[in-house]
Amino acid sequence: MTEPDATVATSLAPLVEAAGPAALFVPASGVRCPEGMALVADRVCIDRWEAHLVSLVPSTTVPPGALSEPGGAVRPPLTKKLTDLTPFESVDGAFGFRAVSEPSAVPQGYISGRQAESACRAAGKRLCTANEWERGCRGPKGLQFPYGNERTAKVCNDDIRERHPVIEASRLAGVRSDRVWMDGMNLPTINQLEGGLEKTGAREGCVTSEGLFDMVGNLHEWVADADGTFRGGYYMDTSKNGDGCSYQTTAHDFDYHDYSTGFRCCADPEPVE
Repeated sequence: MTEPDATVATSLAPLVEAAGPAALFVPASGVRCPEGMALVADRVCIDRWEAHLVSLVPSTTVPPGALSEPGGAVRPPLTKKLTDLTPFESVDGAFGFRAVSEPSAVPQGYISGRQAESACRAAGKRLCTANEWERGCRGPKGLQFPYGNERTAKVCNDDIRERHPVIEASRLAGVRSDRVWMDGMNLPTINQLEGGLEKTGAREGCVTSEGLFDMVGNLHEWVADADGTFRGGYYMDTSKNGDGCSYQTTAHDFDYHDYSTGFRCCADPEPVE
């Protein structure tokens, strides 16, 4: 198991909090999770499916304070409603959205860690820490994959297309060959190509014993690391940076996004009255 919780920098507070429920341990019979989440290790609620976004506000008016970060730092103006976008586009410049975890939905790619954290917070949740995410993926038996210790083809969405989707989408969009890996990484066409991204829960066998789907493959998933880490691999790679539940990419900062970056949320369980 990895131990990256200490990398959650204080500079991101209160956007990113340290791991785990603040309360003392409570038996599973005494807690519950919100709809769409599963109780893992009796300690944390984790989204069952990779998240997509829904709009919070119908207005095109930029909400008060939307132009500043905690601490007063200025950020670019927010000018777009989520309803103007699709799950196949970056949410740069958008405002008023929250994360939702549901089956048979197109999960949101093209999202940065900071945007994912904001979407989780708007839903009353937060990004999972690396330890929470990995425990969720491995299940109570500490497996290498959600379904077992040995990789099995076609159980999760990690089949790997014969033609790389960035190259194919860039060709369709007329991107110069020497600019593909700079200008082609966020093309909306990428995750709409056949044999790539799938709807949440489409691979019924890619599920943990606690009911978490697509923890390996489909989309990378951001975790609460201020330095930038996403886990689990995606439909073109679940082995280059670790195998299955061990997979983690640390080469990008928290504001990075491309077609492969998605997320799911965590939350502290609620006491049962």
